[in-house]
Amino acid sequence: MKGSPNNMKPLARKEGLIVEELPDEVLVYDLDRDRAHCLNETAAFIWQRCDGRTTAKEIAASLGKKVSAPVDEKLVWLALNQLERNNLLARRAVPPPTLLGMNRREMVRALGIAAAVAVPVVTSMVAPEPAQAATCIPAGQSGCVNASQCCPPAGGGSATCIAGTCGP
Repeated sequence: MKGSPNNMKPLARKEGLIVEELPDEVLVYDLDRDRAHCLNETAAFIWQRCDGRTTAKEIAASLGKKVSAPVDEKLVWLALNQLERNNLLARRAVPPPTLLGMNRREMVRALGIAAAVAVPVVTSMVAPEPAQAATCIPAGQSGCVNASQCCPPAGGGSATCIAGTCGP
């Protein structure tokens, strides 16, 4: 295959990310873009092996050992494509010429239904701004602009915002 040795070896981005590993998935929060990503087990396995020294073919072989079945290298390229689109790779890996231009649908079709492992999935969402994610302002506290920002009174009724302070 043409190209420099490094263009075939993906490198995961580590800077500006908060990573939380869970039993069946990995959650990644991108501090630079305020985006949260959930990598399913397959995508996480592949991303964790993007060390800049390992080829997609080697990652596929490693995944195959894990699932005790052969894994097509196309599955790894499908994951790499998703990881790249979500800015989770520091260095883009160039697929072999036979896979260039192949879209996700064609890639999944090429894998067929005989895949021994789940198709890699990276689900992303924009994280809310801190002000949007904040809870309501308690009665007696300042900082409100309108009553919708104030916590409703414990006994029911409507909250008020008067002169920037929440009231019952």
